[in-house]
Amino acid sequence: MTETQRALALPNSAVLNMAPGANLAAYVQAVSGIAILSVERERELAERLYYEECVDSARELVLAHLRFVVHIARSYAGYGLAEADLIQEGNVGLMKAVKRFDPTKGVRLVSFAVHWIKAEMHEYVLRNWRIVKVATTKAQRKLFFNLRSQKKSLEWLSAEETRAIAADLGVDEAEVTRMEGRLAGRDIAFDAPADADEDDGWQAPQHFLTGGQSDPSELVEAENFAEESMGRLHLALGDLDDRSRDILERRWLVDDKSTLHELAAEYQVSAERIRQLEANALKKLRVAMIA
Repeated sequence: MTETQRALALPNSAVLNMAPGANLAAYVQAVSGIAILSVERERELAERLYYEECVDSARELVLAHLRFVVHIARSYAGYGLAEADLIQEGNVGLMKAVKRFDPTKGVRLVSFAVHWIKAEMHEYVLRNWRIVKVATTKAQRKLFFNLRSQKKSLEWLSAEETRAIAADLGVDEAEVTRMEGRLAGRDIAFDAPADADEDDGWQAPQHFLTGGQSDPSELVEAENFAEESMGRLHLALGDLDDRSRDILERRWLVDDKSTLHELAAEYQVSAERIRQLEANALKKLRVAMIA
């Protein structure tokens, strides 16, 4: 990273001293008092930065254009975000623009920087306007920042208005309708407020979530199946002889399970015989369960 890039990547001392904060009015007054550069002076500074990487030239170009960032930030006042934060984001965009400005193109810096300033502000608005992100695709971003200005009233768009806006912005009509619904919505907390009473607390989203088996018919079906399966199991166990039933219970139905050798010693047979009795008993249970 060059010396110029390091200087533009981090706010310099002059910018820090005038950073918008609690006293926004003082900041606006300070940047408004910085003289606007003439065409000749701007070209001179830009060429020194472009060809010589002059840090002082970069600083003067940034400071002289801070007033334009304030002007652009005020156009985003309708999104309910702090103007000081928008200005800070716009200042980042301005620094990026100064770093990339090419004086050989024959345009003023402010014309080039508008794109970078607005881009940073757009990203900030999209990140902070709602908890749930409302615009991710290029078409949605375009609609987010243009739809409200295109609407002539607070009422829902008519079919004709939707078609006109879609054609004007170059997006699908379905995208216009979808974004209109998103803009009309609002964020609400998932849990009810701690001080909410019974009349208000029930409206929280947490009370409207459905369980994985919330369908009453599914719950009844599952309960009937469990009862029927348990009944068949008890009947099948009752049809077994005492030794086979005891082997199954001690091998499968208790926490402290017995081994084949323990049962073989108790019944005075081989472990292989116990395994055969267990296998035959399990086979009888499977037949009874699916009958």
